[in-house]
Amino acid sequence: MGAYSKEDILELIREEDIRLLKLQFTDMYGMPKNVNLPAAKLSKALSGKCVFDGSSIEGFIRRDEEDMFLHPDLDTFQVFPLSGREGVTARVICDLYRDEGRPFMGDPRYILKRVLEEAKKKGYTFGIKPELEFFLFNCDELGNPTTFNNETASYFDTTPLDFSENLRNEMVIYLEDMGYQVASSHHETSPGQHEIDFEEKQGISCADAIATAKILIKMLAKRSGMYATFMPKPKEGVNGSGMHFYMSMYDREGKDIFFDADDSHKLSKEGYYFMAGIMKHIPGMSLILNPLVNSYKRITPGYDAPVDISWSAGTYRGSLMRISHTDTDKVRVELRSPDPSCNPYLAFALVLSAGLSGLSDKELPDAEGISRGSLPQNLGQALEEYQRDSFIKEVLGDTIYLKLLEAKQKEWEEYIKQVSPWEVSKYLYKY
Repeated sequence: MGAYSKEDILELIREEDIRLLKLQFTDMYGMPKNVNLPAAKLSKALSGKCVFDGSSIEGFIRRDEEDMFLHPDLDTFQVFPLSGREGVTARVICDLYRDEGRPFMGDPRYILKRVLEEAKKKGYTFGIKPELEFFLFNCDELGNPTTFNNETASYFDTTPLDFSENLRNEMVIYLEDMGYQVASSHHETSPGQHEIDFEEKQGISCADAIATAKILIKMLAKRSGMYATFMPKPKEGVNGSGMHFYMSMYDREGKDIFFDADDSHKLSKEGYYFMAGIMKHIPGMSLILNPLVNSYKRITPGYDAPVDISWSAGTYRGSLMRISHTDTDKVRVELRSPDPSCNPYLAFALVLSAGLSGLSDKELPDAEGISRGSLPQNLGQALEEYQRDSFIKEVLGDTIYLKLLEAKQKEWEEYIKQVSPWEVSKYLYKY
């Protein structure tokens, strides 16, 4: 990845004999979408003249306003490492525009860009280091995913206990080949569970990295006959998958504003303010950070996921937030509640906005270990908190806010009407 012009990319396309270009974007859920174009159409596409039917994407626009334009972010151009027999394939991530040439307000990437610009005007740059967890499961004889894997590996185990170490290493190599710097990778606590940690990135590139990694991990797993899932809690009785955010803030000179050598935890007042802002708005943000009915099966006591809205400076995993020391002169604020099913663009936008509000309010959080309440315990409670906090709507804007509210209300209503196998087993013969 680099600073490309349209002419640079067209020259690369000729040199690499690229036959197809994937124009990628995400919907409001963070699910990847793309339009594939042959080489003959690439010059037009790189000029932002590719039109697609936005009415067919849930949460986008109404039927009478269906045409939308894909505006490629040329700096995201990459040769895709998993090209097939159709020839060499490249991809570029796109922003969504309306036919009037205005950004589409419901584009998750636009929402994050807007918040990053607000931070920049205030003199801040946001750095984030995400840890992405996922499960690898076997497929059945028809190639459909199961929730079974025949390993017993646990935290930091290696081959031969970790059956998929080579596959995970391959994922890391491909991500590195695409220009994404990986800090480390390892087997996680649950059988079949893995983690890939990224180096800190600034701006929009971190969300782009997560969106790309999800695609690549799933493709490589499928090619190996496995299934990769970012479902937070696919199996009961084991730890679910999270996506922790390690966050930093820098001033205009590039100085880390979270570090204070004189504080007992090495965290500056700005760091405490930032943390307090997130803790204030975390109940309402949970619908974005933990967007599924299944997300709340992970956020339960005893499974290394936070339940209370509290912070710690140690290794206690039950805290929502933690002060993390990586070097003698570097400190980060860790948020532990998000899970990998979230839309990274919306999640980063909300968390940054909440932190910025904390910097403005200059309110300190409660003392270490003191809880100011619990996180929502199910999607229904998350919906209530989402509607209660006007801050959420201010950040997301009307389009995404209302579409997500409608979709998640429908999801919750569908879920609570279900009669589960547990209920039948528990009550049928008793009553």
